[in-house]
Amino acid sequence: MSAEQVFTNARIVLANDVLHGTIVLRDGKIADLSEGKTTTGEDFDGDYVIPGLIELHTDHLETHYSPRPSVRWNPTAAVQAHDAQIATSGITTVFDCLRLGSDEEGGFQKGEMREMADAIQAAERDDRLRAEHLIHLRCEVASNDVLDHYSDFTEDPHVRLVSLMDHSPGQRQFQSMDQYTFYYKTKRGLDDVAFARFVERRQALSAQYAATNRDTLAKSCAERGITVASHDDATVAHVEEAIGHGVRLAEFPTSFEAAKASHGAGMSVLMGAPNVVRGKSHSGNIAARDLAEMGVLDVLSSDYVPFSLLYAPFLLADHVEGLSLPKAIAMVTSTPARTVSLNDRGSIATGLRADVVRVRRENGVPVVRSVWREGKRVA
Repeated sequence: MSAEQVFTNARIVLANDVLHGTIVLRDGKIADLSEGKTTTGEDFDGDYVIPGLIELHTDHLETHYSPRPSVRWNPTAAVQAHDAQIATSGITTVFDCLRLGSDEEGGFQKGEMREMADAIQAAERDDRLRAEHLIHLRCEVASNDVLDHYSDFTEDPHVRLVSLMDHSPGQRQFQSMDQYTFYYKTKRGLDDVAFARFVERRQALSAQYAATNRDTLAKSCAERGITVASHDDATVAHVEEAIGHGVRLAEFPTSFEAAKASHGAGMSVLMGAPNVVRGKSHSGNIAARDLAEMGVLDVLSSDYVPFSLLYAPFLLADHVEGLSLPKAIAMVTSTPARTVSLNDRGSIATGLRADVVRVRRENGVPVVRSVWREGKRVA
């Protein structure tokens, strides 16, 4: 006997429309959709049903594993705490960011991220997790040991996304030394001499390693079928470089020029959902809502606040003229799924995975009522 669930009197968010009707889940798949209220099934009282959210870039796991400088938490406990918050935010597929390449920010040592990945996968095998967890490797290309760190993951099929980053002064996010000074001098309390030496070292590392590491990583990803993301592109030249590396996801472009060029080249432009909620970037870069108004925002990421991934699409639909709720929801469901070739999920359509979320939103902040992953209730 098949496992079947019927939810009726729901506002079902489809690709281009909102259907007031009934959805049937059977054997982990979406089996049927119909208009109108049925006499059987669970009455959703007009709540929304949306696809399970797909998170491509979250640093949230790091905050559980290292909640304070130099503090390391039990990896399994960290994964479970992270997973619980992810799932109850409506996220059914999450790409956990693992940082590769040492830096001078108290970064992780070789082997630590492999240990964290092993903990994720062991928790998955033990049925401890609510969401499906895949891996996003954030590779600091201006590091002399990023390739050594990457070697820990060359046989791992969970790696589905790799971003190429350079946080050196004068590069990408930190083209302005004012921003870099705030992040690395003011916040750390460095004096002028110490800060000057710090900048000189970081620039020398970038000049020596960034281009070669970027090329090597992009080639490896192409051979393994892993999606490549650029990070903090600021100029058309950066976008052209990304095109040459087969980039499909442009994360957090720092200028309108770069965002438009990336979108025009067929990349999915990703911005932070917290940026949408706050109405601005926390680091002083461009506002995601402005990109939405220009029609060049494709994907949202919760980045450092998991629940923002649900809240932001509703705000965009409220405030951006011509942007419907289905199109806004696509930024956190079908478009990220397509970008990383997860073709079995991301939309409410018959035959796809029954990853669905019941959401109540009469005004203001939405509320997650229930979450199903492959037809199994997980929250």
